[in-house]
Amino acid sequence: MAIEKVETLVVGGGQAGVAMCEHLGKLGISHVALERSRIAERWRSERWDSLVANGPAWHDRFPGLDFKGFDQDDFVPKDSVADYFEDYAKMIDAPIRCGVDVKEVRKKDGAPGFIVETSDGTYEANTVVAATGPFQTPVIPPVIPAEASVTQMHSSAYRNPDQLEDGAVLVVGAGSSGVQIAEELMKAGRKVYLSVGPHDRPPRSYRGRDFVWWLGVLGLWDAPAMEPGKEHVTIAVSGADGGKTIDFRDLAARGMTLVGRTNSYTDGKVLFGTDLVANVDGGDDNLRSLLDAADAYIARNGLDLPDDPAARLKRPDPECMINPLSELDLAAAGVKTVIWSTGFGQDYSWLKVDAFDDNGKPAHQRGVSTEQGVYFLGLPWLSRRGSTFIWGVWHNAKYIADHIATRRSYAEYEGPEADHSGAVANA
Repeated sequence: MAIEKVETLVVGGGQAGVAMCEHLGKLGISHVALERSRIAERWRSERWDSLVANGPAWHDRFPGLDFKGFDQDDFVPKDSVADYFEDYAKMIDAPIRCGVDVKEVRKKDGAPGFIVETSDGTYEANTVVAATGPFQTPVIPPVIPAEASVTQMHSSAYRNPDQLEDGAVLVVGAGSSGVQIAEELMKAGRKVYLSVGPHDRPPRSYRGRDFVWWLGVLGLWDAPAMEPGKEHVTIAVSGADGGKTIDFRDLAARGMTLVGRTNSYTDGKVLFGTDLVANVDGGDDNLRSLLDAADAYIARNGLDLPDDPAARLKRPDPECMINPLSELDLAAAGVKTVIWSTGFGQDYSWLKVDAFDDNGKPAHQRGVSTEQGVYFLGLPWLSRRGSTFIWGVWHNAKYIADHIATRRSYAEYEGPEADHSGAVANA
């Protein structure tokens, strides 16, 4: 089979791959993107049925296209988000080839560029962009053994309450996914235990403006690095039911049992940490800090935004926080399912280049890797806090495309003009 040559090969056809195609196309850089399934497939088949975008439609989009059929403050359902990226790819005529699995990328011997082995043949590329994003491999901590008499699944495999066996459910992880799944199950009549770890808990909106707007005007989207000690902190915010602030005390008042972090398992019992109160209080502190910053911004700029005293109301601690459970006998509690909302790992086993640190993590600066010609796109904190959001990916893709174009201009330079004798012309 003939080897196909391309200047830049993009691996992935999700939001990162589509954004990369747009900017490479604008710069006239020959490219092709390879997607092993469909465009934006993870939005369709690896999320629960009722998922909506966590930001309003005016914010969580690319600059060149609005969501069709939605108001600017709507939270767009997952399938419509996937449709959006398909429409965007058509609009920009993105050369995305679906159903092609990239098996290996390796450096060419004694020459610039890379050999890319795929299920559709071999490619040669001067540059490679790994645009597979942050949600690659579901992570389930090795706490409960597989042979335990309880069904375990990752949140990426959850679809709806009817999918689960009758009985109570333990949801581990209190970020956006875990909380929304836990609440959906509770509304469906399930007894739900929610394991709460450290988290940030911003208001969905405050004084008439969504929290994404507040992060923008306060400059928080542009934070260049995560605060020390917050590497494992998740964000608890919801776009469900038109968008709402997550309140763990309210969830408990409505019947959910909050527990601390899930630490271990023995003799049919899950053992929890003693950190429940500290974790919920830490989320409250995060909420108040953003409200204080917003109030200061309003006063400093003389904005006429409505007061919102309800945002600072704090419910009494529920019984599950006053006397938190230290352990849960799964069988005695009727727990038949454990849902692990514990995030994702990254799998770059196909990328056989020198672009990783000693821990196997991508080594890069704003997506430009330590292996010349290899780039990463869509990773958390690639350049700033907003890097994994739809609009953040678009801006990061522009930076990488510009870097590729600049590098190409150096590679194409042939030196001073010389005559046939080797002397520099006009010397």
